[in-house]
Amino acid sequence: MTSSSSRTLDLDITGIAHGGTFIARHEGRVVFVSDAIPGERVRARLDASSTDDSKSFWRAETVEVLEASEHRRPHVWAEADIARAPADRPGGADLGHIDLAHQRILKRQVLSEALDRFAGEGVEAPEIEPVDSTDGTGWRTRVTLHVDDEGRVGPFAARSHRVIEVGAHPLARPAIAEAAAGLTGGKPGRIELVEPADGRVRVIRREDAVRRKDVERRHGRGHPPRRAHETVHEQVGDRRFQVDADGFWQVHPRAASVLDAAVYGLLEDHVDESATHYDLYGGVGLFAATLADLGAKDIVTVESSARATEHARANLAPLAVTAATARVDRFLAGAPRTGAGAIVLDPPRSGAGRAVVEALHAMSPEAIAYVACDPVALARDLGTFRALGWQVPRMRAFDLFPHSHHFEVVALLTR
Repeated sequence: MTSSSSRTLDLDITGIAHGGTFIARHEGRVVFVSDAIPGERVRARLDASSTDDSKSFWRAETVEVLEASEHRRPHVWAEADIARAPADRPGGADLGHIDLAHQRILKRQVLSEALDRFAGEGVEAPEIEPVDSTDGTGWRTRVTLHVDDEGRVGPFAARSHRVIEVGAHPLARPAIAEAAAGLTGGKPGRIELVEPADGRVRVIRREDAVRRKDVERRHGRGHPPRRAHETVHEQVGDRRFQVDADGFWQVHPRAASVLDAAVYGLLEDHVDESATHYDLYGGVGLFAATLADLGAKDIVTVESSARATEHARANLAPLAVTAATARVDRFLAGAPRTGAGAIVLDPPRSGAGRAVVEALHAMSPEAIAYVACDPVALARDLGTFRALGWQVPRMRAFDLFPHSHHFEVVALLTR
């Protein structure tokens, strides 16, 4: 049923798509629908851009559940519930209306479909492992909020850059949620709240870059002073890692330990002390430390951020580690073509890409542990590896971001 005045469709939801939306079909066209569950029938309002009949797909937002799934639950974030107007629902908890066990089934389905499509036959998606036994709330150690031109503070609405005010932050660590509740306006920009291992919340304000440059032009100022960085510390087992407060670290308090243990388990039979081992996209040195714990004596970690590389050198001292500041693709262009030991590959969400995969293949490493935060990018890279003769004998996946569509995968590659 369609209505040109209300722009709604009644849709049967048949699957889940990568990215946290759900799949329906209308008159042969795919419709990506938010806030639904496979098996449901929903009434959905079409996105404003979905009026062009030439498009191969439309987007829509659920406004009413006509036939509910047995897996539907009250949303963990009340302000993201379908009872609220779609434009006023905050983003970041796109699976929060689904019971946790079923969220993991759906995430495995996303991974399985990506592997089938891009990695080729014979690579089976593992179960998505839970990492704690709670209700999936209270885990975010890093939260980004925004301040708009009217001084409103809050998250962006889902799939938009419009700031909305909320009364709670259920996915955040309790101390961060409390700090967020006390925030007031200020100059437009963003506010980062960070709770490192010491438990003290840092509140970091960043003025909107466009507005700051405009002010500098009008007042004739030169280049702004270099931004000061506070260094904080995180803990993984008996190792302590320094990192910029606003630098990259996993947002679940157990994520670094879980991934460290997973990489250790996959590579424990593949580290030869006499070989050179690599931690690529190495950040502040987490997986270089894992390689050292496995007995590696010669380790190279490569990271494009000079600040992160500086921290990696400090974090890994006095180990025999070379910390290089470089783009991974450019570094590998000059790397030795033979004799590599184990490699940890932890690329950004876009994946490593064909050039990096082919360069790694040319180095003939003993084994590769691929740490992935995006199932489609992982599957594409695994497809490239497999075409070059590599196998994927083991894979694990972890539900490190409950109530969102995100999860992490660690795959072992051997020749």
